[in-house]
Amino acid sequence: MLLLNFSHPLTEVQIQQVEALIGKKLEEVQNFKVQFEAAAPYAAQVEALVEGIGLGSAEWQNRALLINPPAFSFIAVALLAELHGRMGYFPPCLRLRPVAGSVPPQYEVAEVLDLREIRERARARRA
Repeated sequence: MLLLNFSHPLTEVQIQQVEALIGKKLEEVQNFKVQFEAAAPYAAQVEALVEGIGLGSAEWQNRALLINPPAFSFIAVALLAELHGRMGYFPPCLRLRPVAGSVPPQYEVAEVLDLREIRERARARRA
């Protein structure tokens, strides 16, 4: 599984937490600096960001991917829409949470969000 990290670099401990949650070793972690120009449209910037990853169409559709989304919500939602368009489904995403009482602030991997499963459960509630 390839982890595409659009947030702060993950520590070795966080990578171990991810591997424990997914039940296997990560093949690779790719880190991307996400800094957008606020005055420019985000859709084009997200497209350029994803193009820079360098995966081909078949890889987007077939490679096992895990996403650590950017913390800025507007970029994260635009990124997920772009990835869904390329992959044909929502990718699983990491959720990190603060470690209680840590000084300086530290974060741990809380869960892997299966967005596809969340979507399917929500569809069952649709009238």
